[in-house]
Amino acid sequence: MPADQPSPPALRASDADRDRVIDLLRAAVADGRIDPAEFDERLDAALSARTIDALTPLTADLVAVPGGGRPALPPADLLTLKEKHGSVRRDGRWTLPRRLALRTAWCEVMLDLTSAVRTAPELVIDLRVRGGNVELVLAPGMVLDAGEVSVRHSVVAIDRDADDGTPETLYVRLEGRLLHGRLAARWQAPRR
Repeated sequence: MPADQPSPPALRASDADRDRVIDLLRAAVADGRIDPAEFDERLDAALSARTIDALTPLTADLVAVPGGGRPALPPADLLTLKEKHGSVRRDGRWTLPRRLALRTAWCEVMLDLTSAVRTAPELVIDLRVRGGNVELVLAPGMVLDAGEVSVRHSVVAIDRDADDGTPETLYVRLEGRLLHGRLAARWQAPRR
């Protein structure tokens, strides 16, 4: 009978792994699932964690874990924003869903993603926009793909990413349609 095999070494946590857990903790304190004191304790533990095994218990009671393994993301799958002849503004600290449905007519829309809490590596924004303006403000490291947007009688103005070498943090994919409107996207300058 062969001798017991030694267990494999614990998987080391990367900065991205720690950041992902911290984002989940921030969302949990913002939602009231943990209090600020508990957030501080868990934040300290996340910042000092060296392995994935040390990070996992920090969010295990906050998110579902399908079939075991790494914690899944919170169930913020869809956010629908509807407005006619008004304005829609999301900025500051808000939790991004996996999919955002924008249903507006003749509105001013501003979506500032720079301080938003990311819950997934990709955000899909499904546009059904008739008239008005849509402005996206992106943080360094965010990638924008507008290749799946159907545009009629509209203007699309996407600034070039500063390409300052910031690692990719979020892939934003636009899809849907824009009719008689304007879509503008720009990147916030990196903090120095």
